[in-house]
Amino acid sequence: MIGIRRSFVRVLALTVCVALLTSAPAIQAFRTDDMHRSLEFLAIKAPNGVGQTLDLYEAMQALRIQTASIALIDGGEIAWTEAIGSECAEPIYQAASLSKLVTAVVALRLVDKGVLSLDAPVDGILKRWTSARPPITDGLPVTLRLLLSMRAGINVPSFRGYAIGSSLPTLPQILDGTPPANSPPVAVVAQPGNQYAYSGGGYEVVEALIEDATRRRFADVAAEQVLNPLGMASSTFSYPLPPALLQCVARGHTANGQEISGGWRVTPELAAAGLWSTPSDLAKLLIAITDVYQARSRFLNPDTVEAMLERVGDGPYGLGAAVHGAGDDVVLMKRGHNVGYQSYLLMFPARGQGIVVMTDSDRGFVLANALVRRAAEVYSWPAVGALAN
Repeated sequence: MIGIRRSFVRVLALTVCVALLTSAPAIQAFRTDDMHRSLEFLAIKAPNGVGQTLDLYEAMQALRIQTASIALIDGGEIAWTEAIGSECAEPIYQAASLSKLVTAVVALRLVDKGVLSLDAPVDGILKRWTSARPPITDGLPVTLRLLLSMRAGINVPSFRGYAIGSSLPTLPQILDGTPPANSPPVAVVAQPGNQYAYSGGGYEVVEALIEDATRRRFADVAAEQVLNPLGMASSTFSYPLPPALLQCVARGHTANGQEISGGWRVTPELAAAGLWSTPSDLAKLLIAITDVYQARSRFLNPDTVEAMLERVGDGPYGLGAAVHGAGDDVVLMKRGHNVGYQSYLLMFPARGQGIVVMTDSDRGFVLANALVRRAAEVYSWPAVGALAN
């Protein structure tokens, strides 16, 4: 072991009986503490242009990050959680594009139940949007598989949200790009299936598909299919937030540490970026996927999880997130970024190892990247290369 702390030495000095009772918490504390140290930041440049090595608290100060929260998965379960800078045990953050993975699992649960199909044309169900854009789409239907893997040829990569108190667009207004929507119309702009292009707009089509197929609000379907069954009690797509969650919401901040006016921007594009959540709750989702992969659960069909973890075409995405590696080293990765919030999640389903990092800062990915690298060292993960979007 490296860097053994005094408290760990004292534990070893106790009687065998006491040591047996306290060994698991001692190891957990050791590893949690070890995660704080030797964080490498190439993005925080010293005057000589060389990246810095900082501990967690120094890094947060240098990056002007007010709060950060971490859930570490090891052995197929949450090994430990930690929230820094908050009075709440676990603050609630905008999950931003991590919402897309949750949305994908909602859709895939409906596929498993026969409500949706991965490969049927979505125009057969959609009532408020059409993919038809002759000649681009001639003979090339948009499908759920293409939407979830970012290969449907759809535009609008991201959404910038709305100031608190602003008029919010409905889903049809978001899709049509009509006021008060502040984003362009969602449309097929390239041949479906031809290439990868990151698209938040495509996930808003998925939201419409789920609502039109079930004739229910997306937030309610998501709660029924994923959030409630997995015990994700601090997560919701509903807005305004319920009072029970509102009291622990982390307020978003710009890159220079300034608080977002009103605390955050509202994101009515629910499927693409509208989830509020915590690292622990998102870790529960990653563990659920892992349990299916390791044949311990039927939360999803095994074939469905296999499809999630296979890249579609030559792009980086499977269904709902980026995928890297193969076999025991296959890893699921997703980045989240709304104004004032950045986050990252990563999971090795064959190994039962992963991490979720959430922050209330526009520089949060710098911290998340360093924490992922540190976790890879401490927990002996395979190399993952550059973290995918």
